[in-house]
Amino acid sequence: MNTVPYFNVYNPQPSLDRINDQISQLENMKKQLQQPMPQPTNLTQNFQLAPNSNTIKYADSIDEVQKSMVIGDTPYFSHDMSVVWIKNIQGNINTYELKEIVAKDEKDLTIEYLQSQLEELKGMIKNESNVANDISTEDEPDTSGDDESINSAIKKNKSSSLSRISKSKAK
Repeated sequence: MNTVPYFNVYNPQPSLDRINDQISQLENMKKQLQQPMPQPTNLTQNFQLAPNSNTIKYADSIDEVQKSMVIGDTPYFSHDMSVVWIKNIQGNINTYELKEIVAKDEKDLTIEYLQSQLEELKGMIKNESNVANDISTEDEPDTSGDDESINSAIKKNKSSSLSRISKSKAK
């Protein structure tokens, strides 16, 4: 048997090159970390706040509204919220009266309706009594206004165009 000497075919050079590359990368990273970090520049921040349009401005009189400076249409409310003044950039002031609107449920609406009917009926009764008084003063000198005199005046002045029809009991 012939023995062929065994040659090492393995070449370690590529592995060594790769290891050396990794070492150089790690050294670069180490240098970067050792360098002082650049200091951030000092920032000066100036904020200019715009006026808040959501705030409610109050005034006791229109004189206070006239004296104030505005940069847009600005409402001013009286402390009892009954008056609002709106001042524009030109200095013109519009004045409005405010009235609270109260939401009504079915019961409130029914009560209002019945009250209006009651007032209407009172008005009709008042008119009828005035007519009866006028009639009684024309026919009778006594204007005492009691119920009997009113009823008698109405009975006397019934329309003559109406006739009474008696019902017969014929079958």
